[in-house]
Amino acid sequence: MTKSKKPTNKKPEKIHKKLIIVHGWKGAPEQGWYPWLKSEMERKDWEVHIPALPNSNNPKIHEWLGSLAQVADSVDENTYMVGHSLGCVTILKFLENLDEKQKIGGVILIAGFDNPLGIKEVENFFQGPLNWDKAKRTCKKFIVIHSEDDHGVPADNGIRMKNNLGAKKILVNGYKHFSGDDGVNSLPLVIEELLEISS
Repeated sequence: MTKSKKPTNKKPEKIHKKLIIVHGWKGAPEQGWYPWLKSEMERKDWEVHIPALPNSNNPKIHEWLGSLAQVADSVDENTYMVGHSLGCVTILKFLENLDEKQKIGGVILIAGFDNPLGIKEVENFFQGPLNWDKAKRTCKKFIVIHSEDDHGVPADNGIRMKNNLGAKKILVNGYKHFSGDDGVNSLPLVIEELLEISS
């Protein structure tokens, strides 16, 4: 008499997803909507990091990239990044420096810009031109979000980012520069887009 095998109730292995949130100039992990987004995505079983990038008031691109690389040392197609303001430039520079064999799942750029905007403290981030093609080779899904009433970043920055990255462009109004000082402490739109590009 042969014994029947017990049915296995083994669940398929869950895909581990990681989110890295990159703050902007004069930013910090505890400001604005960053903690809210971290908490919400952790509830969805994502691993979330918000690195405190050094010398936030007087940032240096090599320091920011070094700090970001420590957190994002093992990126893959289940890694997603959300950048705010100068954090968007930092992400694009990070993607430029990735080995071409490395790929990440997607990037959301909020209130990003492609030039120093006359701000002396961020000029060092633009000493060389942004390598859009190299960024696109390491990431296929980009979303660019801007607010029409942004007091610091003109909307044409978002248009150029959309065109250079082949990104989905979302234009909203009433969010200004998406900072805590602007009263933006949650961004449900970002969660919607993250879930869409990671599904």
